[in-house]
Amino acid sequence: MLPTGLVAHERYFWHDPGRGAGFSTSSIYVQPDRHPEDPDTKRRLLALLEVAGQLEHLTRIAPRPATMDELLSFHTPGYIERVKTLSAGVGGEAGDSATVGHGSYEIALLSAGGCLAASEAVLGGQVRNAYALVRPPGHHAEADTGRGYCLFGNAVLVVKQARLRHGLARVAVVDWDVHHGNGTESAFIDDPSVLTISVHQDQNYPVDAGSLAVNGTGAGLGANINIPLPAGSGHGAYLDTFDRVVLPALRRFRPELIVIACGLDASIIDPIGRMLCTSDTYRELTRRVMAVADEVCHGRIVATHEGGYSNAYVPFCGLAVIEELSGHRSPVVDPYLEEFRLMAGHDLLPHQAAVIDQAAALVPRVPAG
Repeated sequence: MLPTGLVAHERYFWHDPGRGAGFSTSSIYVQPDRHPEDPDTKRRLLALLEVAGQLEHLTRIAPRPATMDELLSFHTPGYIERVKTLSAGVGGEAGDSATVGHGSYEIALLSAGGCLAASEAVLGGQVRNAYALVRPPGHHAEADTGRGYCLFGNAVLVVKQARLRHGLARVAVVDWDVHHGNGTESAFIDDPSVLTISVHQDQNYPVDAGSLAVNGTGAGLGANINIPLPAGSGHGAYLDTFDRVVLPALRRFRPELIVIACGLDASIIDPIGRMLCTSDTYRELTRRVMAVADEVCHGRIVATHEGGYSNAYVPFCGLAVIEELSGHRSPVVDPYLEEFRLMAGHDLLPHQAAVIDQAAALVPRVPAG
């Protein structure tokens, strides 16, 4: 079996979005605090991979900067220039909660290019699947603006280049970040050759996006599925969502590559999400997607790291995902899992099932591969 690839680089931890407070910026009445999109969550995940001995079972993939042609396959010239100009100066906002620090342009290029390098290794047969532990994230970025801590659309660029350079006819994106994958949706909303699925907390961010009613437009009708789960959804709701919606949609569509927008902010102690997922939830979601990937696309999966803001828990959730991708279980035991399992709310509840019922009714609309 081919190994699992890992993209990671010290430069990712140097992106500086400034100070914040919760998901707000500091102001005269808001005392400055650490920005939610802080490097520590990802740095600690990489550290846990090393301490657990997991790096020995992964193939390191060197990132590269995305090229201008690759960026222009999604982003407008004016937006790219805005990010570049802000980065060369003192920084500033490139959109809604998309802060550019000094030097962030080059780091964002390396983030997007790291995801592309992961995809190239998978599609080139060097690795079976790959995890891109990159920063800044990308699934909120739109063609002409940054949003939600995201500067360039990492997953979007992976899809576009996989189709352009490798001739793939069908690609699927499964986004399990707690926030809606609005940027990815916007890129492919009318494209029947890209299946976009977003499982997220209802009306978290962006608050006006991610409804069940947005199911694709024009020729792409049916190729976009949103599952806006109620706040407080946990292990049972997520597994039911995947078993009844995500996996049947993937099997019907039969993609040649599956991209996972791997946000870890639906965890039970994430500071800006209100869901109840544990490391076991992420382990099971990964296992389920891998089973379908084995059926339809030779196991080809590229995971792009997105959100996740709990310094304590992101490492254990990320480790669970990477252990499943690699097929190697480390000796690490999630130190929080047993206590989390004793808390209420993990079982599927009727109001959650009602949303999943509506989403399941959309599966027959998915273009059949």
